[in-house]
Amino acid sequence: MPPVLHREMKAALRATVGRRGMSEEEVLALTDYVLSFFGHETEVIDNRLDVDDRDVFYMLEEEGLLGTRQEEIHIRRGKLWRIHYWILRVDRVKAIAGAANAESADDGSGVYRRVPEEAWTRPPSA
Repeated sequence: MPPVLHREMKAALRATVGRRGMSEEEVLALTDYVLSFFGHETEVIDNRLDVDDRDVFYMLEEEGLLGTRQEEIHIRRGKLWRIHYWILRVDRVKAIAGAANAESADDGSGVYRRVPEEAWTRPPSA
């Protein structure tokens, strides 16, 4: 799957966390922030994150934009090492961005389609 583009991430964030009252400037900053971790990859190792980063990632996980996975590796002396990863849900980001872009591209005619047919009929003139 192709990587998430900047405009797609921005549209997805605007449509999810942006609806919580985040300004356009904050959405843009968050877009740059998230993409700085992932770039053209879809996974980030959790060890790379600090507490504040992790809080943001949990918020994005709640919105369905990120997921997690873990890997267990046996190291010397029989110890088990758990590695946690954050997964960028590319398909979900692209779907949300596509829906948001389609909605914003609406020329307003969608509003008229929702008006009941009887509202368009005019009573005969007297």
